[in-house]
Amino acid sequence: MSQTKTLTLAEIEDLAFRALVSAGTSEANARPLAVATAATEAEGIASHGLAYIPIYCEHVRCGKVDGQAVPILETPRPGVVTVDARSGFAHPAINLGFETLIPTARAQGVAALAIRNSYNCGVLGYHTYRLAQAGLVGIGFTNAPASIAPSGGSKPVVGTNPFSIAVPGPNEEPAILIDQSASTIAKSEVMKHAREGRPIPVGWALDSEGNPTTDPEVGLKGSMAPSGGYKGVGLAIFTEIMAAALTGATLGVHASPFSGTAGGPPRTGQFFLAIDPAATSAGGFDRNINGLVEAIRLQTGAHLPGDGRRAHRSQALEKGVAVSLATLDKIHAS
Repeated sequence: MSQTKTLTLAEIEDLAFRALVSAGTSEANARPLAVATAATEAEGIASHGLAYIPIYCEHVRCGKVDGQAVPILETPRPGVVTVDARSGFAHPAINLGFETLIPTARAQGVAALAIRNSYNCGVLGYHTYRLAQAGLVGIGFTNAPASIAPSGGSKPVVGTNPFSIAVPGPNEEPAILIDQSASTIAKSEVMKHAREGRPIPVGWALDSEGNPTTDPEVGLKGSMAPSGGYKGVGLAIFTEIMAAALTGATLGVHASPFSGTAGGPPRTGQFFLAIDPAATSAGGFDRNINGLVEAIRLQTGAHLPGDGRRAHRSQALEKGVAVSLATLDKIHAS
């Protein structure tokens, strides 16, 4: 008997939308989150896709996120857009911000979007991808509840704190899409292994004493292993400055977890920069990006950041996505 069921992207979006609305999310807030969920499944990132819907629903019901929140946009300075997510989902707040960010960046050459009192934004590269589709270089940062200890320490202070950059390319596809966290692996992958009762590879997480562990439960109570040692810690702090300090959001060390029901809204933040390359490159942007891409493509076996997601997306549009039956059962029960 198959342990998966193949769904179209439209079916995935509809399933996510109905579950979120049933849990108490407004349709206006549920739709962008459902669209992002389908896009995430299409790119093969199941840990951030439908598997998160039961968690989102639980968080709406317990009040960790306000499913009815209406984000508030302001433009305090030329080139600066701010959005108060008001303890609601990040996706509608980001959507609202992009409506002003994109035309402002096109008009002025560069613009910034700061989002506070937000929530887990899912796959950060999904959002920068959309800026690249608009012909802009999109740079994004998001902070998360503390799960990485500082160098020499064992108590988490900063989150896995992803950053992303998407570069516009032909046919509305990014030429390059970098999306990575400051940890060796995204925390959601450790959570996924814990849910499934599977051990994690050495190097993914540390116990409370700072020692390597293969037990995902122990790792979740300890800390995530930073990518590249102290350099990964530096990236996490850099992102914390951008996504929390510059936005007025809650620091990861004070934010409630993205999992479980304890602690109330996390009120974390996101920060985006949108740059029109025509305004900064004296006409040399496409030439240099093409040269960079070609230099990588000419090497046998080499690939660009974002290649894997692009291939998954193409296949999903044609054949749909195989979704775990266990995940579907959890959604129907949520």
